[in-house]
Amino acid sequence: MTRITCIVLAAGKGTRMRSDLPKVLHAVAGRAMVLHVIDGARSLSPDRIAVVVGAGGERVRAVLARAAPDVTVHDQTDQLGTAHAVLAARPALEAAAADGGDVMVLYGDTPLIRPETLTALAEARRVQDAAVAVLGFRPADPGAYGRLKLDADGRLEAIVEFREATTEERAIGLCNSGVMCLDAAAALSILDRIGNDNAKGEYYLTDAVAIARADGRSAVAVEAADADEVLGVNARSELAAAEAALQARLRLRAMDEGATLIAPETVFLSADTRIGRDVIIEPNVVIGAGVSIADGVVIRAFSHLEGCTVDGGATVGPFARLRPGAELGRNAHVGNFVEIKNATLGEGAKVNHLSYIGDARIGARSNLGAGTITCNYDGVGKWQTVIGADAFIGSDSCLVAPVTIGDGAYVATGSVITEDVAPDALAIARGRQVEKPGRAAELRARFRTRAGKG
Repeated sequence: MTRITCIVLAAGKGTRMRSDLPKVLHAVAGRAMVLHVIDGARSLSPDRIAVVVGAGGERVRAVLARAAPDVTVHDQTDQLGTAHAVLAARPALEAAAADGGDVMVLYGDTPLIRPETLTALAEARRVQDAAVAVLGFRPADPGAYGRLKLDADGRLEAIVEFREATTEERAIGLCNSGVMCLDAAAALSILDRIGNDNAKGEYYLTDAVAIARADGRSAVAVEAADADEVLGVNARSELAAAEAALQARLRLRAMDEGATLIAPETVFLSADTRIGRDVIIEPNVVIGAGVSIADGVVIRAFSHLEGCTVDGGATVGPFARLRPGAELGRNAHVGNFVEIKNATLGEGAKVNHLSYIGDARIGARSNLGAGTITCNYDGVGKWQTVIGADAFIGSDSCLVAPVTIGDGAYVATGSVITEDVAPDALAIARGRQVEKPGRAAELRARFRTRAGKG
């Protein structure tokens, strides 16, 4: 099996983002861009992944420590160009040279490259025994991108920067994405010879092609199937474009796998969303991170889900909110203007109208009426409400946690429950109704006199 080392460059300042957050930590489909890139690197089954950080490195390190603890992190203290950034991961390069195989250079602000594209790039380098393989793309407007100039044999002759290109070279449609795969045995030698004799005094990775050819080695170009794959994010507008491209990809995958999205362009998914077969998602649904939806679920319009699981046959919404820790059992119903947080609904349980259920366990087939609230927070701590199976909670009831309501219990409408309710018991906790005949007419007359309208 061919060995590979991946180096992810994540040291850019991202000044055009106008943000205190490091550029590579801005999210696309609910996940930091650099984590998308690391996921792509993992598709190659690499021996190691090294991430080079710079501006805001402490915050990037903290995210990587939580989400990708197996990667190594290296500092680029001075921002002296892309080749200088790759060399900041010298320990990884030295290990790669000892292993042989490939060094894949990726960018933390380019989150959309498909695994199959990276595989094709690495395979092209190996099959053609090239020192360098560069990923190219054909944008609708090549603009100021560097051009990939091929020789008569179709090999990569040079990467020509736009400002240095001739009119003929500027007419080339194949552009440089920056993503590169190098022969691990030659990578350090090539990188160490890249100079900074240019207007900015920086060390450019693109010079690797000229050095490889001067050594008598070849370089090759591989074209990405879709220009969106290599979209680099340097500004908020480009972040929005990356979001749109990935959302389109995620929606298509969901539909290909058996879900119905009635108005796909209005549904927003997260990178880790899991959706089963025969799921129906109505318009204007937002699904945040950590959501799993089983077969046969219906998510009605204008619902928002995050950090939750929804079992088969359940119905959610419209206008429902499932917050982290919500778990809906088979055939459970959560209706309009209902919020569920850190709560479990058993099989067939129903919370259909205008309710807040937080820090609770609701038993199978229990029915919670409109306006039911679990009063889970006392200003200091969160407390749990437990409702057994086959219970009925009348409308406009407040369940003051911690409290347990037994199987088959019945809570009368408008009750404020502060103590446990035994199984099959009826609990009534409200003021007794008192009626005073004729008193309403007397009050109206008094009010009119006071207002000078008598």
